[in-house]
Amino acid sequence: MNIEIITNKNNDLKETGFGPLIACENIKEALLRLDHMAIVTVCHNQFDLNNIILRKPDIVILAVKYLTIETGEIIWLSEFFEHHGISYTGSTKGTLQFDSNKILGKEKISAEEIPTSKYFTSLPNQYTCAEELPLPFPLFLKPSDSANGNGIDTSSLVENFSEFKNKTENLYNEYNCPILAEEYLEGLEFTVSLIESGGRLISFPIEIIPPKEDGIRILGSKVKTENSEILTRIIDSKTLKMVKEIAEQSFKALGIRDFGRIDIKMDKYGNCKFLEANLVPGLNQRSSYFPRACKISGELKYDDLICFVIQGAIDRALNVNINIIGTQYEDKFNHC
Repeated sequence: MNIEIITNKNNDLKETGFGPLIACENIKEALLRLDHMAIVTVCHNQFDLNNIILRKPDIVILAVKYLTIETGEIIWLSEFFEHHGISYTGSTKGTLQFDSNKILGKEKISAEEIPTSKYFTSLPNQYTCAEELPLPFPLFLKPSDSANGNGIDTSSLVENFSEFKNKTENLYNEYNCPILAEEYLEGLEFTVSLIESGGRLISFPIEIIPPKEDGIRILGSKVKTENSEILTRIIDSKTLKMVKEIAEQSFKALGIRDFGRIDIKMDKYGNCKFLEANLVPGLNQRSSYFPRACKISGELKYDDLICFVIQGAIDRALNVNINIIGTQYEDKFNHC
C-alpha cells in the first residue's frame, strides 16, 4: 500500500492528535517494516492538500483532525479526503465533533444512559454565588475543547465559590471556550484503547495512577509531560468488567470508527463513569497512552497496533470488510 501520514505544523496541539512529528515518524517506520510505502506530509495550506490528491495515495493516515489555513478557515481532513474519494483512518467529521467538544460528547453519552459524571458549563460572571450553581462543591473544572491535560492542575479541584470564580476566569482567558464543571470523582482513573475490525471490537483497559500533589492525584498536563504517572493492568475483575463495558458502550454510542480511546473515572462508591473520548489518540511509541495501554493490557506490539489502525481504511479502499482480530490475535496481519 502507498500510504501518506498527514499532519500539520502544530507540534503543540491543544486538540487531540497523534502528537508531535516524532509520533508520525514512529508510524512511518512501522509501516515500512510492514512492507508498505509510507511518507509523512506536513500540511501548511490548501496547496499542500491539493498535492496529496494529485499523488493519489491508496490511503491516508490522519494524525490530526483539521488544518487551519491562512484565512482562518478550518479544513476538516476527514471531510476533505472523503470528498476526493481517498480512504482515511479514523472517524468521520460528525463523530470527531464529540472529541473536539467534550460537552457534545457528554450530552451524547448521557442520552444513551451510559454512566457519566454530572456536569454543567460556565462562563465568567455567569454565576454570582454558590447557591446559583447547578451542582454542589467539590467541582472539577477544565476547558471544554482542549486535550492532553491542558488547563488541568491542582487548582482544577475547587472547594468554594471564590476558587470556582478564579479558575473559570483563568481558563476562559487562556482557552476562550465554555468551561466544563463536573462533579469531582475521587476514585481510580482508567483509560481504554479500543480497536474495531470487521465489526469486532477489542479493548485494552489500564489504570492510570498520577503522583500525589497537595494530597490529591490530578492527571494534568504537567504529569503527562513529565511521564510521572504509573500505568498498570486492572487487577480487580469486577472493576475490569465495568471499565470495559462503559468503554465499549461509549465507542458504539458515539459512532467511533476504527479506533479510539475512552477515559473513565471511579467515584468514591466504586462506580465507574465516562469522562471523555479521544478519537485521534497519541501514537508516540514510548509515551502515548494508546500504544502503552495496548502493550500493557494485551501485549500488543507497536507494529501490530499500527497494522490494526490502518486496516479499516484499507478495507474501505478495497471495498471489503475483513475481521483481522481473531482469537488471541491469530492471523491478524494477513491483510495488512
